[in-house]
Order: sequence, then structure tokens, then C-alpha cells
Amino acid sequence: MPPAKPFLDVLSGQKQRIPPVWMMRQAGRYLPEYREVRASAGGFLDLCFTPELAAEVTLQPIRRFGFDAAIIFSDILVVPYALGRSVRFEVGEGPRLDPLDDPAKLASLSRRADMDKLEPVFEALRRVRHALDPKIALIGFCGAPWTVATYMVAGQGTPDQAPARIMAYRHPGAFTEIIDVLVASSIDYLLAQLAAGADALQIFDTWAGVLPPREFARWSIEPTRRIVEGVRARAPDARIIGFPRGAGALLPAYVETTGVNAVSIDWTAEPSFIRERVQSKVAVQGNLDPLVLITGGEALDRAVDDVLANYGEGRLIFNLGHGIQPETPIANVERMLKRLRG
Repeated sequence: MPPAKPFLDVLSGQKQRIPPVWMMRQAGRYLPEYREVRASAGGFLDLCFTPELAAEVTLQPIRRFGFDAAIIFSDILVVPYALGRSVRFEVGEGPRLDPLDDPAKLASLSRRADMDKLEPVFEALRRVRHALDPKIALIGFCGAPWTVATYMVAGQGTPDQAPARIMAYRHPGAFTEIIDVLVASSIDYLLAQLAAGADALQIFDTWAGVLPPREFARWSIEPTRRIVEGVRARAPDARIIGFPRGAGALLPAYVETTGVNAVSIDWTAEPSFIRERVQSKVAVQGNLDPLVLITGGEALDRAVDDVLANYGEGRLIFNLGHGIQPETPIANVERMLKRLRG
């Protein structure tokens, strides 16, 4: 029998006495070994698309902290890149794409992502899978169609994703075309990650929380449901985590409709609501505030204890409520793990 993976056991319905733990963006700038590799890689996409380097930075936090899961080092915008869009990362400014801000521009959008362009990601997954201890799970991921579309429409990140929201209101047919392309391509991409060695998948909908309820159902829930259904049509046992950041009271509908095995929650989630309406149905993942991890000390101890008190009686994967910040002291991550694991 293969060794148990606590992270996967929780996704499969088994509560763990000590919750498995990993951190979103755990391979990143708070680690000196990551900064060293990043400096040698050239551009950010060069790092993502150089398998030996992407595998190395994926493994770094596992070696240092012994997390229960590794997540492949990549970016949600590799799918637009595989769709033929220009994608670049400006130092200090974030991603830049050619904006799809007019329905007339949709003629330039490929209808299916070229998986050959993403082969470096799959090779990195194979390398990590080979190097990982069998007890540690490997997570693949994609961005949810809504969140990826917000960058494709605006050509960059914006504070409230107004360009995509306006386009969805003004030209819903054109916006649907973008979403449909991303749904189909995301299914292909996630299936290829499973084939390359991923044990589980996460769908990041970072900008779900800016949507009103009707639009949340249309642009966040429904595309995610289609992705989950499409992946499981060919990989019935696929374990999938959804992260509709900021969904709040809309989380129960998201869980019920999408069919995810777990849902990641941010630090603003109301505990009794999550326990009664969400954790009673699926595992929850989260939800330590990344800023309290920067703070450390007794504030961090209390926050870790609160997560365990709020969700430890049910199925829990301990994580942050969003990605770890670059200025986070390594000693605070070590303190968090010691507090969690006892």
C-alpha cells in the first residue's frame, strides 16, 4: 500500500488530529534560497518555464518546513499565454497583457490553449513528483475563468476589476466567449497536470469577491462547476479545492453547485457560518491572516489557536487566507508550525 498523505486524506473525507498544512505562495520571496534562484532565472516567466528551476523552488519550502503539500511553481496567466496572448511581467508593476477590452478584439483570441506551450510546467511537475517524499501531496492549479478574464480584459490587474465587470454588463455575449475559452482550456490544463503527477488541484478565483450575487453565480460558480465536471469526466477521482476569495455568504451555493472537495476561506470568514453551512459538507482550508504571520509573537499564537478552535473539530487543511507576503520572517513560519503541530 502507498503511504498515506494527510492532505489527501482530508480531501477524501477523513479528519486529521493534527491538520495538514501548506501555505499559498509558499515558494516565494520570503525565502533567501528562492531569491537566489529568481535572480539567476531572468524574467518571471523564464522561471516558470524552466523545469529544473520551477521544480527547485517548488521543493524549497518542503525541505525547509516539511509542509504536507507542495504546489507547483507557476502562474495563473500561463493559460492566456498558451492561448496566444502576449503576457509579460514588469518588475514592480505586475503582469501586462494585450487587453481584450472590445468585442472586436475577440477575433485574435485562440479558441483552445496550446498545451505544448505548457509542457515545461508538466515537466516540472514530473520532476517534483519524483523528488517528493511519498507522504507529501503535490498540488496543481489554474486560475478560475473569471479571475483570469479580468486580467485579459484589462491587460493588467486593477483595484476593483472594473474593466471586466463593465464588459460583462455591457457585452455579456462577448464576455461569455472569453469565459468559454478559458473553461475548455482550463480543463485540458488541469487534466494534463494530473497526468504529470499532481495529486490534487486548486482553482484560484482571487477576484470572485467583487461580484454581486447574480454575477457571482454566472461568472464564478458556473464556470467552476463546468471545470470540475469536465475534469471528473476523464478523471473521476480528481480532488479539487476551490478558492473564491471574498465570497462570504455566497460560499454555500458555491460548494453545493461546483462539487469541489474543499473550499479555501479567507481570514474574514465568520466561523460559525463556515462550520454550519460549509464545513458540514466539505473540508475547509485556511484561514490565517498573512499579516499576523508577519507580526509573529503572541498575536500569531492566538491566531493559530483561533483557527484550530474554529475549525479543528471538522475537516481542516491549515493554510493562510491568501498568499504569504514577501516580508514575512522565516522564524514566524517556524513558530506557526510549532504551535500548530505541538
